[in-house]
Amino acid sequence: MNAARRRLVAKARLRTPHRRALAAAALVLLAGCARSPERPLRVGISTFPGYSSLHLARSLGYFDTSQVRLVELANARQVSDHLRDGTVDAATLTLDEAFVVKQDRERLRVVLVMDMSRGADAVMARPDIATLRGLRGKRIGVETSSVGAVMLDAMLSSAGLVASDLRIVDLSANEHVAAYRAGEVDAVVTFEPMRSQLLELGARALFDSRSIPERIVDVLVVRADATPTHRRALAALVAAHFRAREYLEQNPADAAARLAPFLDVASDQVLLQFAGLHLPDLAENHLLLSGATPHLVPTASELLALMLQHRLLRSAVSPDSLVDAGFLPALAR
Repeated sequence: MNAARRRLVAKARLRTPHRRALAAAALVLLAGCARSPERPLRVGISTFPGYSSLHLARSLGYFDTSQVRLVELANARQVSDHLRDGTVDAATLTLDEAFVVKQDRERLRVVLVMDMSRGADAVMARPDIATLRGLRGKRIGVETSSVGAVMLDAMLSSAGLVASDLRIVDLSANEHVAAYRAGEVDAVVTFEPMRSQLLELGARALFDSRSIPERIVDVLVVRADATPTHRRALAALVAAHFRAREYLEQNPADAAARLAPFLDVASDQVLLQFAGLHLPDLAENHLLLSGATPHLVPTASELLALMLQHRLLRSAVSPDSLVDAGFLPALAR
């Protein structure tokens, strides 16, 4: 064998182990990718007591944070926008907000009824405004793209007023307290925890959601295209909600301490935030979401009719394919 030939063979022998090492490294990398967890279920959430079960569940370790990630947003508008563009896979919204998103994205499902407002949403006014009719000509702050519009409509009907009787100021929910404190509005259509904060500033409640029972319903919704890859995570999150709800009932002091930072109130004020809310248990959720005629569907149909009448929706959406009870834990036999 000549010298040139011997040099080529030697180089080949040196390269072979190197190639084998590279191949082995590539196999390890591919195996690691195969074992890596799927992208977590991203859940958009804004500050509201009815949504706080998810924060409590996270605090208590009731779901795996590598499978479920709560995306905290400033207000319902941001939550809705993130849901539309796919930045989040699921979201906590009022039913009317879900309809507004659903008209842009038909494949949206309600998988959990978190609460029903029975006083938590309210029209709060300066103390010198004693009646609803006293709002005539006043500046009233409201988040017009969400539940605020539903509350505003109900309040106007009750007072015998029309929208043109008021000076409506479009304000996101997280701006309500600051605008009131700065004197920029005379009243606001708001909800907890801002309602309690406004009470502390001297505002009075002129109207609240007890006058429109079952009209304001808070739900967990999910994009239908996210369910195939996140079924386990969704089921785990829904189960964690019910565990946290039970923990709140059985350990109220500790739950309040854990929820105070989320609600931005003192811990001794946390439980007061739930006074105007009904939190459906698992059995009631099954009634609302399952069966031949889920109980939520007639409620949804009435709300849809109201929203269409007052042009809160551009077009009708069907409530028939709205609910999905497949992620609720089974009822004990």
